Amino acid sequence: MLEAGRKCRFCNDHLTETFANLGMSPLSNSFIANDKQHLPESIYPLHAYVCSHCFLVQLEEFESPQNIFTDYLYFSSFSDDWLKHSERYADDSIKKFSLNSSSTVVEIASNDGYLLQFFKQRKIPVLGIEPASNVAQTAIAKGIPTVVAFFGVETANQIKEKGFSADLIVANNVLAHVPNINDFVAGFKILLKPAGVTTFEFPSLHRQIEGNQFDTIYHEHFSYLSLLAVEKVMGKHGLRVFDVEELKTHGGSLRVYVCHQDTPYLSTQGLKEQRQREAEFGLNKLTVYKNFCNVTSAIKADLLEFFLNARKSGKVVAGYGAPAKGNTLLNYCGIGPEFLPFTVDRSPYKQNTFLPGCRIPVLSPDQIFQSKPDYLLILPWNLRNEISAQMSQIRSWGGKFVTPIPKIEIF
Repeated sequence: MLEAGRKCRFCNDHLTETFANLGMSPLSNSFIANDKQHLPESIYPLHAYVCSHCFLVQLEEFESPQNIFTDYLYFSSFSDDWLKHSERYADDSIKKFSLNSSSTVVEIASNDGYLLQFFKQRKIPVLGIEPASNVAQTAIAKGIPTVVAFFGVETANQIKEKGFSADLIVANNVLAHVPNINDFVAGFKILLKPAGVTTFEFPSLHRQIEGNQFDTIYHEHFSYLSLLAVEKVMGKHGLRVFDVEELKTHGGSLRVYVCHQDTPYLSTQGLKEQRQREAEFGLNKLTVYKNFCNVTSAIKADLLEFFLNARKSGKVVAGYGAPAKGNTLLNYCGIGPEFLPFTVDRSPYKQNTFLPGCRIPVLSPDQIFQSKPDYLLILPWNLRNEISAQMSQIRSWGGKFVTPIPKIEIF
């Protein structure tokens, strides 16, 4: 039982139920510089709870967003599949909402301009809002106007006072990253034009549970979202979900379409069907959340068995990618350099650093072809098709790919 002071970040109800307890873990994107590897690092409980009132799954806030996101090492443009996904979204949105040179598209957590560049190429005015100054500068260098700030009521009012309001606000994979979810969503109400639309993309809690995706739990993700919970949050702030799409990104995501409460967008059949799918899966009952704890220990045992067998057989395992989810997985399972001597990443910002906690070196992908490992563990398993195609040359020396989620698979 938890102490009485722990409360839901949305509805303020007392939190008493565990969703997943992954022990102690560092911030998953706090990569260690080469000259800092001898220094200690902070670790925090990685314990997710579910609110028995609104069913929002959440972590406690141990570090402020300012400390996590002000200088950030995730650049969206290093995934080819994500860029294609973003360009399709831009084209579809322009057609669906009749956007033109008189419209304004605003993206919250716009990163390095990966998405807004496609609207700009089509002559539609854009504005990015990005808290990580190092990432925002990359977008600005591309010609994407970007405000360096955390989004919420204060930022929304400041931007609106300068004459900006949005026909379309895009929020991809950011709703989960905000500890003050009420202040954040209230900002959309302010910045959105009366007939405007905002879209939120976020990993689906339904698919997370169904696919055993416990590694997507990390301190930068304060919340884990279902349509059920998101509709409650939007409704509190005078907004309404009128449509939803299921996406394949990030192991299964939802894209919800949101308008002002009184805007005459009709609720779609897809929205009704998604509500029904979540209800049938049991997301409106505590049982399915409480059972998730058993999944994490089973996957940990299987992954450790794979590494032990590989080591006994004299096989070498290398990693591909340095995503946040990979850091959760490796730290929870206790995998260090003795089992995984290195991982590689396309991002030069991560290369020649060490993973937080487990201190595994991050190198350039060229290292794979020099070392010729027997197995390549794909840590961003949601990109397995993209990565296995890019790295198919490992098969020339008999190398095999491994993915750890939803269960360990060698192919």
